[in-house]
Amino acid sequence: MRRAKQENRAVSGCGFHHVAIRTDKWDESLRFWMEGMGFSLAVQWGEEPRRACMLDTGDGNYLEIFERDPVPGGVPSEAAILHFCFRADDCDAALERARAAGAEVTVEPKTVEVFGEPKIPVRLAFFKGPNGEICELFQNEVL
Repeated sequence: MRRAKQENRAVSGCGFHHVAIRTDKWDESLRFWMEGMGFSLAVQWGEEPRRACMLDTGDGNYLEIFERDPVPGGVPSEAAILHFCFRADDCDAALERARAAGAEVTVEPKTVEVFGEPKIPVRLAFFKGPNGEICELFQNEVL
């Protein structure tokens, strides 16, 4: 069965860049994602107990892992998934399109230098989707 031609095209360069998760089991998480799934370390930053990294999934996308303190009583108070991140050729234009569709903008576009050394320049923005999901737009030349 052929799909009908889609007239409403995605923002140029848009697609998944990374999904960010939190863990209080840093070593176990890295072992699972790297050994179990075959992902490789792209970049790491921070120090225990607030380490973070981007793992290359092998298809041009990444899994971002943030180390967080264990939750008292062992019951998670927050979801494991922090946010979904989309690649964008033009972060500003992509955010305006999301805003026009009703997104609640939580971080206006800004250029920052992120991750370890050397720092990587990134243009990013954040918004909430219709169900409260946190979404990031990520524009860069390196990752």
